[in-house]
Amino acid sequence: MGRAEARRVRQGSARRAKQTERKSGIRRFFTWKKLLGAFLGVCLLGILGFIGLYLYVDIPKGNSAAKLQSNVYKYSDGKVMARVGDVNRETVPLKRIPKDVQRTFVAAENKSFYDDSGVDLKGTLRGVLNTLRGQGKQGGSTITQQYVKNYYLSQEQTVSRKLQEIVISLKVDNKYDKDTILAGYINTSYYGRGAYGIQAAAQAYYRKDVEKLTVSEGAYLASLLQAPSQYDWSSATPAGQKRVKERWAYTLDNMVGMKWLSAADRAKQTFVKPKPPKPLPGLSGQTSYLVKQAKDELFAQGVDESEFEAGGWTVTLGIDKKKQQALEESVKRKLTDDLDPKKRKVDADAQLGATSVDPKTGHIVALYGGAGYPKHFTNNATRSDYQPASTFKPLILASAMENNAVTLDGVPITPNTIYDGRNRRPVVGGDIAFAPPNEDEHTYGKISVQTATNNSVNAVFAQMGADVGLEEIKKTAVSLGMDGSKIDAKPAMTLGTMGASPLQMAGAYATLDNHGKKVTPTLVKKAVRPVNGVETSVPLKDPIGDQVLSRRTADTLTSVLTGVVNDGTATESVKNTAYEAAGKTGTSDDNKSAWFVGYTPKLVTAVGMFGESPKGGTQVTLKGTGGGGRVNGGGYPARVWADYTASALGGNTGAEFDLETDLGAGVPPTPTPTPSATPSTSPTPSETPSKSPSRTPSSPSGRPTNSESGKPSDPATPSDPGSSSPPAGGVDGGDTGGKPTGGNLDGGGSGRDSLSSFN
Repeated sequence: MGRAEARRVRQGSARRAKQTERKSGIRRFFTWKKLLGAFLGVCLLGILGFIGLYLYVDIPKGNSAAKLQSNVYKYSDGKVMARVGDVNRETVPLKRIPKDVQRTFVAAENKSFYDDSGVDLKGTLRGVLNTLRGQGKQGGSTITQQYVKNYYLSQEQTVSRKLQEIVISLKVDNKYDKDTILAGYINTSYYGRGAYGIQAAAQAYYRKDVEKLTVSEGAYLASLLQAPSQYDWSSATPAGQKRVKERWAYTLDNMVGMKWLSAADRAKQTFVKPKPPKPLPGLSGQTSYLVKQAKDELFAQGVDESEFEAGGWTVTLGIDKKKQQALEESVKRKLTDDLDPKKRKVDADAQLGATSVDPKTGHIVALYGGAGYPKHFTNNATRSDYQPASTFKPLILASAMENNAVTLDGVPITPNTIYDGRNRRPVVGGDIAFAPPNEDEHTYGKISVQTATNNSVNAVFAQMGADVGLEEIKKTAVSLGMDGSKIDAKPAMTLGTMGASPLQMAGAYATLDNHGKKVTPTLVKKAVRPVNGVETSVPLKDPIGDQVLSRRTADTLTSVLTGVVNDGTATESVKNTAYEAAGKTGTSDDNKSAWFVGYTPKLVTAVGMFGESPKGGTQVTLKGTGGGGRVNGGGYPARVWADYTASALGGNTGAEFDLETDLGAGVPPTPTPTPSATPSTSPTPSETPSKSPSRTPSSPSGRPTNSESGKPSDPATPSDPGSSSPPAGGVDGGDTGGKPTGGNLDGGGSGRDSLSSFN
């Protein structure tokens, strides 16, 4: 062997050694050829599997209608409250649906409908992946897929059901023409208000047959399908109304882009608000409100509306049948029996709503929403368009204590802290000029926060708002369950000018009663649905949440609020030696709302009374209701509360508040200064707090200080012109001529930032 040949042999051996080394271990399993082969193999298996699935799965018989059953609603003890199951459905041929209306559904849901194969693979794959990740329901389906889901399959979100949907959709698209599929989709979809199909929806929302629908009305109905309960104009939040109008516009704009509507015709379209809903079949009185609220709760927690409306559900509420009856009877005894609309027109304007909550469980045990369907559709217990007025003031003190706030002089704010209670005293330290009047223009001298709470002194809480910070107060209110979108962080918020519902206020006070642990009043205790013939409980959120206030703050507020009952604005109606109670009255500007929110160790109940015109539902004054003068929180609302609470507690009245505090009316008091008939000239709070609060409210000239209780009050005591800045009117730049003016009644705090008296 020559040298050259030997060298070639050595080089060949070296190459083989290197190749062997490269292929050793795990690397030999991941060559590019093997990876490509594996990928192609998986694709082939997937294709073969899908072909097998396509051949195996047939188009089933449509059976949605056959599955429809009643939904059963029960009291907390398991006794049946109502059965709801009359399905509002009517199928109509496509030729009865105006062409423009047909096209709104395509423009809203599936622009490629007339050209696609019935399946959106990209959207479906995204839905499958999100289902596997546990991210809930996902969109992306074509009209064909939605029709298949509505008519042939269930609403459950599983991978196997999604694969069935794909196969059946391809077969349906291959078997039927597009018009047949579109007609099926429009006729089987759920539109809310119990309406299945466009004919039922046309009647439910516009009181007309489908042939008479306009393109604008059709665009609204098409927009509804995305979220029926959230987009129902009558019950939607402002945000929901905004979104559905945007979707309505999106639909019409798509029609222009698809050459189905001219730009000129598009410009002529206006949003047509649907008519109010009709009563639910077979429901009346309080049951109508309870069933509607239960459904709203379930839908808000993710229950699919169309699946729920298909029936078979059993929903157990927290409603205690005896307490519910007691609340209804108390409203009758203490309010409606006193009203005579034929004799006094104003009596027809009186509305009342109430929510009663168990503070330990968070469940609503009784609810009063009004006269019931069909007399009054709006649920007064959950409406949030009226001002809570001075029932908001305890939340200001809670925020002060929770944030360790101090007065302008650096004194910590507690129930003992001394403030200047002069009528129309200008707030010091705020960004906007504000000098609110006390009720009936009463003026006080230097008084403790406890006494100011007992007598609902506006001047004190207006200054406290500036001391604490309006944004901090808003954060506290939201943490207690109030709607932040309705709270405008301006000085007038300290007088309760935002919108709030009895349900929200019951939750805030229940959190105080529950020692600062968040209570979200909840109606539904349990919901069971049929899944493949097996009853399955739906996971629900716990009404009891995290600690949002320290126990010391919450218990101190409870101690303070016992003073309102024993020595303050609620004394005449509520004071009762049979049980311990705490609470706060509230009366809004121009007497359009009056409140009492009170609680015992075992029960929290918020009662709101509202002036509402029977025609148009506009807010009106309650003055003169029942033949009296002003309706105050210490009047009808407190009387209803006291009568109901006594009945609801029955013989179980011995419980006492378990408080961890050394502050408030619940501790041994020492006297505090009485209000002066002559206003003080000091513009700032006292530097030194008193050692303890007074249990006896201070009164100008020794007479009653606040007409919340329904007692006569002193004539107005004028402010010292030499020590007062401009009056409350026009504090936001508007000129009211020196007279107190009304605040915003829409719950948003917009417009003027001035008010007359809120207590």
